[in-house]
Amino acid sequence: MASTPAPRSTPGGAQTGRKVSADHEGFLRHRSFRWLKLAAVLCVVAILAYALVDVQPHPNGGSWLGYTLGTIGAGLIVWLALLGVRKRAMTPGAWSLKAWTSAHVYLGLSLIVVATLHTGFQFGWNVHTLAYVLMMLIIASGVWGIAVYASLPAALSANREELTREQMIEGIRAVDRQLHAAAQPLPHDQAELVQAALEQDLFAGGLATRLSGTWRNCATARAIDRFALAGPGDEAAEKVEKLLIRRKAQLDRLRRQMRLRAMLEVWLFIHVPATIALLAALAAHIISVFFYW
Repeated sequence: MASTPAPRSTPGGAQTGRKVSADHEGFLRHRSFRWLKLAAVLCVVAILAYALVDVQPHPNGGSWLGYTLGTIGAGLIVWLALLGVRKRAMTPGAWSLKAWTSAHVYLGLSLIVVATLHTGFQFGWNVHTLAYVLMMLIIASGVWGIAVYASLPAALSANREELTREQMIEGIRAVDRQLHAAAQPLPHDQAELVQAALEQDLFAGGLATRLSGTWRNCATARAIDRFALAGPGDEAAEKVEKLLIRRKAQLDRLRRQMRLRAMLEVWLFIHVPATIALLAALAAHIISVFFYW
């Protein structure tokens, strides 16, 4: 029986093993859920304070507790918005990007409790409620982002089959060259179907098309259907039909890749603009509070 290799000894043996394990740890589990625990403590303290402090005539954002929770919430929002800036600086240690992202997620979720208690459950048609709604929209989009980042990269990798996007496109172009040559002997109407398929933009269709994965105006699919309806033809037509089917299979893989990428990135089209809008609404909220204070 083969012996199990002994762990490599280094001057900081235990430390090294722990560091390697930490390097492969996801941002959600970073440091054994350190930021989840801190966010949970923050939420528990906020809930206890809200339950135990007697604010008259009722809990509201204008009480000392409301101002305290509001200050914490506003500080968190501004700090969380700095993640995009932080991504440009790669540093290790306690404030590595992984640690910062983990804190971003869990402290962002804690805002649901902190900001809601800050409002005293009082909402209306005003800038204060607008800021709250924008914050909840950002949190919801962030949760969606976490969900897709946890599941879609594996699907992307499986769909690619170790091919890059450029290699997928080049594979389609190689079939196109064969199709162009094979379609020369075809009758005019069949040749036009092939030409329409070759001329169609591989990336035609907007965001909705990519997300749905439904390409209704696919010229390649249309050409395949027409060739199938024509029934058995000569050798040239059968060769072209086989090449069209091969092209469609490669197109489907590229389009699945585009759909997965769109699903992976679409939440940012909500998250980032809503964050900018929230910062503006938060500024208006704070200014109006101090103006009427």
